[in-house]
Amino acid sequence: MGAYRRRLGALGQGVPRTAQLAEAVDSADSWATDGHKWLQTPYDCGYAIVRDAQAHRQAMTAAASYLPSEAEGERDPTHYVPELSRRARGFATWAIIKHLGRQGIAEMVAHHCSLARRMADRLAREPGIGVQNDVCLNQVIVRFGDDRAVAAGDELTKQVVARVQSDGICFAGGAKWRDKWVMRLSVIGWQTSEADVDRSVAAIIDAWRACRGEI
Repeated sequence: MGAYRRRLGALGQGVPRTAQLAEAVDSADSWATDGHKWLQTPYDCGYAIVRDAQAHRQAMTAAASYLPSEAEGERDPTHYVPELSRRARGFATWAIIKHLGRQGIAEMVAHHCSLARRMADRLAREPGIGVQNDVCLNQVIVRFGDDRAVAAGDELTKQVVARVQSDGICFAGGAKWRDKWVMRLSVIGWQTSEADVDRSVAAIIDAWRACRGEI
């Protein structure tokens, strides 16, 4: 982990702050994550990182007389996952890691985090728009009519989300967070640029002004 953090620290401003969020992850007995966003893999690519391989295998192994026996020294993938059959999901993960490498993945993550902060900063300058979260990764949670009563803000937020989706310039989903409706934004596309973020911000602000009655 120390070598990994040093590598991240060399990549640019804001990266060490992100790396600190994974502090001591190597001391966990197990943890899990998905690759379908930041690793740009299909939806069902998930990973379990397990310290005790034997315990994991004992929990997952399924045996039956009609199943082929494992050859000596051969790794049977059915002993490591709940499914007995599935498509080759690992190939997509291998391909993206092979293509980008550790440094390429770290740079992509750092870039997306930087873009998310850029988006949050620009949205927060517009009166009536409130960024609700500490933007430390690639997620931005925004509320519209933040200076109004909860019910009014909820309605305005839902209207802005619908209008942004209808305009088609970018996609933003709605969610309920801490009992209030918000717009949920994730920066995950490897091709996403600052120009894309600025265009998306402009579209969101235009939608907000329209819903507020200024356009």
